[in-house]
Amino acid sequence: MIEIAVKDIERVCDVQRKSGDENRICKGCVIDSRQVQPDSIFVAFSGERVDGNSFAPAAIEAGAGAVVLTIEPASDLIDLANEHGCALFTCEDPMEFLLSLAHHYRMGLNATVIGVTGSIGKTTTKDSLAKMLACRYRVHVTSGNFNNLIGMPLTILAAPADTEMLVLEMGMNATGEIARLTACARPAYAVITKVGTSHIGMLGSRENIARAKAEIISGMMPAREGEKPLLVMNGEDDFTPFIREGFADPAGVDVLLCGSAASDDVRVSDVRVSDEGQPYFTLTFADDTSLDTHVALPGAQAVINVVYAASIAHRLGVSAKEIDSVLTSLQITGRRQEVRRAACGARVIDDTYNAAPESMAAALDLLCSLPCEGARIAILGEMGELGDDTERLHALTGAYAAAKKLSTLVCVGGEAAAAMAAAAKLMGMPDDQIFIVSDTDQLIERFSSSFCASDLVLAKGSRAVGLDRFVEEVCAC
Repeated sequence: MIEIAVKDIERVCDVQRKSGDENRICKGCVIDSRQVQPDSIFVAFSGERVDGNSFAPAAIEAGAGAVVLTIEPASDLIDLANEHGCALFTCEDPMEFLLSLAHHYRMGLNATVIGVTGSIGKTTTKDSLAKMLACRYRVHVTSGNFNNLIGMPLTILAAPADTEMLVLEMGMNATGEIARLTACARPAYAVITKVGTSHIGMLGSRENIARAKAEIISGMMPAREGEKPLLVMNGEDDFTPFIREGFADPAGVDVLLCGSAASDDVRVSDVRVSDEGQPYFTLTFADDTSLDTHVALPGAQAVINVVYAASIAHRLGVSAKEIDSVLTSLQITGRRQEVRRAACGARVIDDTYNAAPESMAAALDLLCSLPCEGARIAILGEMGELGDDTERLHALTGAYAAAKKLSTLVCVGGEAAAAMAAAAKLMGMPDDQIFIVSDTDQLIERFSSSFCASDLVLAKGSRAVGLDRFVEEVCAC
């Protein structure tokens, strides 16, 4: 983790020091006063419900080496800080403070940075890449969903000083956010998994989403002198040429394409799914090294994400044998297409972490690719952040579900859920197989005890819908 003198914090960040010894060494950085350790830097964030500045006394008494405030400290707080030898700083923007501090630390690390962004598949790509690189290197990786303007710099600041590979997930809610993240992290390698429709309500179009994802290119820098940065993308994504020609090529960034076409640099072929739902395939790298392998994750849709990871790992010296050993033992991150067992014996695909139109389709593909002797049941919650496209994209999802010939479709929510159900009916799905419930409570009341042991159930929706509560209810012993 970061170790830095107070005077260097003052030098590299836009802060004003109000107290403390400039030579004191601070170690680590937190934004929760309960996580303060001796010598920690505590950064106070003010939100709608909590004012982090009010926890400054607790952080000081817990041994913080520095406390960063967004308000002028009262004299009694300065006295308390002096009593404990804590440096007090003020700043206008704590987020910018974190980014500046993290950038300073990152540039001092002798580590190769890999950034991962995209509309779907970021976490699978990030996690599998970290495991592959760990076969050869000391790796530090984004934990959970620490992928935003607060979480990513905290991930960097927590990296051990001897980190050799730093794998960072970069998420966004608006234009300009990935530009700030990549300027902080300066990746040598990057992945754009897919340009989908997540956040289209805020960005307005898929082209704008593509531009926002392409911002990752602006901060890329070579890992070594004489090399070029490398961007990995899906050769079959319709916005790949737009990003390549409009952003990567002008920036002098090499592009490596993954997919099933003969023209792709890293190719996937002969994909087949076992009775247990695991995809088997042949992977051919850019140097024509070939590997017959399988992924210990359900469904063929997982393949492209691990291929992104494998393409970078192989480029960085991880052998095909090592990549194979990782792929065949991968464990899925919770609530992302996690196959669980209900109390009644039915299998439940818990994909409740979040949802977008593309991931909805992938989840429905998985539901219909796994073996099932009973009913195939899709429980689909509304998707958020789709703006003016909300009704249209929910209708497309409903139509896609109907085409899958499901036994039952349950739509959870309000008008958007109704649009899903109406489209499914329009596509010929019988009325008595389509249900609408207003929320998760009603879903639990009506459906938590309605499955048979041979059934296969998919639960997927945006986090705000709370379908995870339904899954916990039906899986409770």
